[in-house]
Amino acid sequence: MALVSADGASAGQGTPRAQMTPYEAAYAIAARLTDRGHVAYFAGGCVRDTLLALEPTDYDIATSANPDEIRAVFRSARGVGESFGVMLVRIGGRTVEVATFRSEGAYNDGRRPSTVDFSDARQDALRRDFSINGLFQDPRTGEVIDHVGGRADLEKRILRAIEDPERRMEDDRLRTLRAARFAARYSLKVDEATERAVIRYAGDLKGVSRERIGGEVRRMLEHTTRGRAVELVERWGLDVACLGEPHSVGALDAITALPPGIAYCASLAAWRLDRNARQPPAGTGPWAHTLVLSNREQEDLADVLELVDALETKWTTLSVSARKRLAARRTAGEAIAVVTARQLGMGARISADIAQLRESPGGIAPAAFVTGADLIALGERPGPKFKFLLDEVYDSQLEGLVLNREEALDEARRRIANAKN
Repeated sequence: MALVSADGASAGQGTPRAQMTPYEAAYAIAARLTDRGHVAYFAGGCVRDTLLALEPTDYDIATSANPDEIRAVFRSARGVGESFGVMLVRIGGRTVEVATFRSEGAYNDGRRPSTVDFSDARQDALRRDFSINGLFQDPRTGEVIDHVGGRADLEKRILRAIEDPERRMEDDRLRTLRAARFAARYSLKVDEATERAVIRYAGDLKGVSRERIGGEVRRMLEHTTRGRAVELVERWGLDVACLGEPHSVGALDAITALPPGIAYCASLAAWRLDRNARQPPAGTGPWAHTLVLSNREQEDLADVLELVDALETKWTTLSVSARKRLAARRTAGEAIAVVTARQLGMGARISADIAQLRESPGGIAPAAFVTGADLIALGERPGPKFKFLLDEVYDSQLEGLVLNREEALDEARRRIANAKN
């Protein structure tokens, strides 16, 4: 494979090549470092995924080179945690994290180690969270370097904290949530000592920022193994500190039955409904804060919950126009997926009804025949009744009672005249 310079040009060429794959970019960086006399390995998740025959989404590099030495090899390198030996190198249109092998002291605040010393591959592996994430691989030979028994644990389908599980969880409490995500995503049995440590520290995510907690929950819920992940979160008691709500051990039927590729807001809605099965929740509750939801995510979650309630309790009694208005809402697809996950038959019936509505004249959300400008031209002044009149005429259009602009204008004139009589 042709090596690529830190500026993105192939060796011996003057112009940049097409964007490299994540593997190509990481390989090129590791090869450059190796050629300069440094040790450079693929590290962590990319090695784990490769051994599981999965396609890594990105590649990290661990190296014996310190930040200054990395910068000497790559002009594009910039520090993002230089005191920890973490650099970002831009190459071939990709950005790769390159970190110096290091050992760490105690985590006094539950967030960062009190001391960091650059070291070797073995010490770097021992500081990591779980054995399956403590693996290295030589990019050129393919050899797996395993100082922590991670390869055997993968073969046995076991999630095990490296060395002392109590210290691993105490050092960084986010690892308790990561344990749930990894166990679910890779169908792993959790080592007994590791599970005991997770449960011990589950009630206190001391030192862990809400942004990190929210990010970890997002990773869980955006994957098809979301049901298993949240089951572990609740079983271990992580939900109290994570969500800011009382502990729940209810059934998780809805979130488990969601289809692949569902939006984050739908996963959140399904989980909230599972946790409040007897009384459907309104709005986002404390999750807006505890999971650091954006304004758009808060709106979407509240909207999905509102729509699910309307679909489950009112759909059969709604008029055609009311059904079309619900079906045209931005989050309608997510809401229907949640309804289907909760009640398969009801979801199927609603989906069939909506398919029929799409085939009706104008479909579900046609452009309005009559606009506000038309009402003004008819002598109406904007005010409290203005929108109501527009909605009435548009409902007639959705119901198929007016089929073109002239009929809609006649309908508007009639309603204006009736209002004056």
